[in-house]
Amino acid sequence: MEMDMEAKTIKAKTKKTKLEGKKTLVIVESPAKAKTIEKYLGDSYTVKASMGHLIDLPKSRTAVDVDHNFEPEYITVRGRAKLLKELQGDAKKSDEVLLASDNDREGEAIAWHLRNAIIAKTAKVPIKRISFNEITPQAIKEAVDNPSSIDEAKVNAQKARRVLDRLVGYNLSPLLWKKVKNGLSAGRVQSVALRLICEREKEVESFIPEEYWTVEAEFKAGKNNVFTAQLVSWQGKKPELKNEGEVRLLIDAVKDSSCVVTEIRETEKTVRPRPPFTTSQLQQTAANRLGFTSKKTMQIAQQLYEGINIGSSRVGLISYMRTDSVRISQLALNEVRDWIGEHYPKDLPPEPVEYAVGKKAQDAHEAIRPTYINYTPDSIKDSLNRDQLRLYTIIWERFTACQMKNARTKTISIDISAAIPETGSEGIFRISGTKILEKGFYQVMKLLASKEEKGSAVPSLKKGDVLQTERFYPEQHFTQGPPRFTDASIVKTLEEKGIGRPSTYAPIISVLLDRYYVTRSNKQLVPTLLGRMISDILGEYFPHVVDTDFTASMELKLDQVEENTISWPEMIREFWDPFKDQVDEVGKNLESCKGTLDEATDYVCEKCSKPLVKKLGRFGFFLACSGFPECKNTRSVPLAQCPKCGGDVVARKTRGRGKDFYGCTNYPECDFVSHYKPLTQDCPKCGQFLVEKCDKRNGNHKACINPACDYLHSAEEEEK
Repeated sequence: MEMDMEAKTIKAKTKKTKLEGKKTLVIVESPAKAKTIEKYLGDSYTVKASMGHLIDLPKSRTAVDVDHNFEPEYITVRGRAKLLKELQGDAKKSDEVLLASDNDREGEAIAWHLRNAIIAKTAKVPIKRISFNEITPQAIKEAVDNPSSIDEAKVNAQKARRVLDRLVGYNLSPLLWKKVKNGLSAGRVQSVALRLICEREKEVESFIPEEYWTVEAEFKAGKNNVFTAQLVSWQGKKPELKNEGEVRLLIDAVKDSSCVVTEIRETEKTVRPRPPFTTSQLQQTAANRLGFTSKKTMQIAQQLYEGINIGSSRVGLISYMRTDSVRISQLALNEVRDWIGEHYPKDLPPEPVEYAVGKKAQDAHEAIRPTYINYTPDSIKDSLNRDQLRLYTIIWERFTACQMKNARTKTISIDISAAIPETGSEGIFRISGTKILEKGFYQVMKLLASKEEKGSAVPSLKKGDVLQTERFYPEQHFTQGPPRFTDASIVKTLEEKGIGRPSTYAPIISVLLDRYYVTRSNKQLVPTLLGRMISDILGEYFPHVVDTDFTASMELKLDQVEENTISWPEMIREFWDPFKDQVDEVGKNLESCKGTLDEATDYVCEKCSKPLVKKLGRFGFFLACSGFPECKNTRSVPLAQCPKCGGDVVARKTRGRGKDFYGCTNYPECDFVSHYKPLTQDCPKCGQFLVEKCDKRNGNHKACINPACDYLHSAEEEEK
């Protein structure tokens, strides 16, 4: 293949240009990346992996000298001394060292620490920095041929962020340990995200669904032309049908009326392709279309970036996956336009399509794109697992589509008037359909195609046609409140508010889940009682720390440090002095909340007969013996009474993927299982327990676990 020849050419050149004996040492971050790059370089190169940070701040103490320009105290990461020593030894034996960590703040800091550690052992070997946006033979060759020095401003930006996060976390966390519970943590960005999730939860809880109805009618025009249309207007206004009685009155009025096609509208629309993916857009689309968490999306993207075995070759399939830019290199533009010209010549624009880079974007990297456009998803599907293929497919489709012509659609709307002469009332029923006139970029959209893009038909009618009503389809609905955040929507909100950066979106969500501040339910992020307590404390006593505007302004200042326009110690000093005073003040005056989350129960320990206490642990609430530490018995908290056998329903996890479900403690004698979390509220109709559900029709709502009961919590029930 083309890439194999390219790699062989690079190897041949490097063999000729390097002297025999010593080699050039290339240090990357991960073994997978090292494996891929090693295949592209000749025998005179040795590629080793640092496995991320080898030198960092210690975990046991703050390690920031606040009196001397916030100088951090770095140490070798525990368990990494042997690897660092090996890299130092390899560097000493080499005639040159190329530091090839990722081209971002963290990568620059890793390179900076490695350079200093190598110089400490040997100052003779030349050390250079190389960077690349994709792992391809050509990109690696260009990087090796054009080494640079380490970007000190980028290192300072990483140092400033690390110091800032350390000062916030290592001052707020001990305060929470002292006042709330041991083992808690607070962070500069995670606490803001937690506040957003908690505020949304309050909106969800205060919302009460209200009943409303919609009506569709089935019409007949001729012998075989039968279709349905929805009521969109009644007596000149949008229909407001609040109960079944109002619906029946409307249907009785309309069913014998004269129905005529009164208006047919045709509207053409030009649909422009969306720009290629940024990190946040990739996470959002993967969550909405593929059901991936942000963490899973980034893990798979990392695999595609670092290299996949395609036949006998190892190929980096996508460009760097942490970016906030939609910029595309000229080489990539040329390649995709050549591919489109060959396969869809009619859909190739005369000039490349340009997309504006956002004002907040750092623009350090290109957009996420395939490294080789010829590697279509179909051509390499046998080399990828299912998840890799699906993620690669949406990246390939989005990038290819962005350089194709616009699509053109035509929407046809037909209005049918049902007039009631006796009352002077009129109802308007409407049916709409979309037809694709020119497919344009839709040609390559398969996995990313939506229902609208596939088009929908409308019946063949003309103005003045008289229609018969065959039957009516009334349907009950409930108004939907604000949705809880999902991985996709919280990432979108964080990006819009300027909080965090492409590399931090997934870790923010992971930290909140790991700390049990938030749980995931039906793919929604739900704050726990602990999370809400922490958010309330921080919001009351440290409002500026969890303020979205303040956090966004700190991100902008970090960008300015990277641009070398402000001094990072001065920036942190401006934050630190008032923050430390507030920490000291709160530490003196805040009353302890320790033990407030513990609850006495009526349950008795089956081992020692002492009462069981409901406690909050790392993974949620559990029952523990009050005789601890003499008796260490624990068990799960019963959430409801089993409707089958009367036993306790408790939270469980599936094997393997660890998905939550709720089952009876009398298993295997009783096989009751629910995938919805039981609520501490019994159904007012049948007495069985309620669960919280979420669907498109009713949004978040409470429903009875009993399939024979139709109870659904509504505004009417709340009033009762």
